[in-house]
Amino acid sequence: MVEGQNDEHAIYHLCRRSRPGLLEPNNIRDGKGFQGVLNVVRGLVNQGDLTAVGFVVDADDAPVDHWQQVIDRIAAANSEIQLPQSPDPGGTIIPEDPAIGSPRIGVWVMPDNVSTGELEDFVRLMIPNDDQVWPRAQDYIDGIPPDDRKFDTEQVTKNRVYAWLAARRYPGLIGLAVREGDLDPAGQLPQTFLRWLSRLFT
Repeated sequence: MVEGQNDEHAIYHLCRRSRPGLLEPNNIRDGKGFQGVLNVVRGLVNQGDLTAVGFVVDADDAPVDHWQQVIDRIAAANSEIQLPQSPDPGGTIIPEDPAIGSPRIGVWVMPDNVSTGELEDFVRLMIPNDDQVWPRAQDYIDGIPPDDRKFDTEQVTKNRVYAWLAARRYPGLIGLAVREGDLDPAGQLPQTFLRWLSRLFT
């Protein structure tokens, strides 16, 4: 379960490029926002035919709080599940327990389980260091006078990333930027995320 279509497509193409066959499109569902993901936790945790389920949410400005809200929903679904006290920087995984009927459960808080931010902060780290458009995208966003800005200060990275995406073959589409090779998943954080997915679903 993810918060939106951008997350859905980004994760699918990241897996397709680096872990073929790990997740197919019908394995990733759009919860249409953080609250939407929370609303389906109980049903998925109690769905008897699931071996594993993962929840990917944005930290926004409260990474621990968002992690805790997901954990609290898991506890409400099945009070016998042994839950961790804090998020794992490498991605939280709660082992399955057939005795109580609980699947393996994963929680990842974008971008890295400890920092504030969202999907775009994760994506930013996949832009190659030698990319010639990225400095121009930053300059464009940073050069907009404060009175002309329609975005919050906290969204600067998001707006820089979308300014950069505007120069791609498929403007604005993170997943296709991964597919086309414009985004590089070889860095530490994308590989940590992929290892978390592999541990969860294999």
